[in-house]
Amino acid sequence: MEQILNLKGDPAMLSITALANHIGVNASTITRLARSLGYENFVEFRKVLLSSAVSPNTAFYSNQARTALDTTQASNHSKAEQLCRESMANTDRFLNDFDPKAFDLAVELISSAPRISVFAIRQLHALASFLVYGLRMIRSDVSLLDSNALGLAEGVAALGPEGVLIAASCAPYSQQVVTTTKVAAENGATVVAITDSPGSPLVKYSKTALFVPHQTSFMSNSLSTFILAAECLINGCAGANPEQTKAALKDRDRLIDALDIEM
Repeated sequence: MEQILNLKGDPAMLSITALANHIGVNASTITRLARSLGYENFVEFRKVLLSSAVSPNTAFYSNQARTALDTTQASNHSKAEQLCRESMANTDRFLNDFDPKAFDLAVELISSAPRISVFAIRQLHALASFLVYGLRMIRSDVSLLDSNALGLAEGVAALGPEGVLIAASCAPYSQQVVTTTKVAAENGATVVAITDSPGSPLVKYSKTALFVPHQTSFMSNSLSTFILAAECLINGCAGANPEQTKAALKDRDRLIDALDIEM
């Protein structure tokens, strides 16, 4: 158990086979350990092992960069292969832990809201921008919160009590995102969280939450599965109102042609 705890979010914990090989035991030994600790299976045990409570945020980026900066004999090809396979493992985890009720509720809330804002900062700002772009393909009333530095307070106020805020953050969590999410919820907005675990501080303020694994040997938090989750959410919202989506995409094609955007 001590060997496992010392890994603190190491990519070896992405699968029971990788963890067993890393610490030199059989996978069945880890399964028995998980059950002896009261967990139904390794997946439930892993959620706790990868949580922020077990994996401290101290020197997060320095620790994440150790693999990327490794100067041993490992080739760039092998490092790239490792990172790709870790991302594939995250995709598998996302599917294995997929909560249909939580996802369907997120689609319903977003599809029925009169206004939507998306908020994330730093690296996950890319995710927020992608979500806004995708959702704007099918509806116009979607904005990036504070995109022009007009003010978070003004943006939250504009959402009103009927709006939906899609907030995204993962460990180590951004305090600004947590605080903004809290204030938006207290102001009456409905929050859909995109985060990494049930222990995320965004969960307590959200109506529903999508959990996205991101542990890899990338020098920061991996975005690959977050982007995939966003694609799933955009497609889900498009399918929720098919006629509206068809009309919006047809109008988009007309404007692209009129503006001579594509060759």
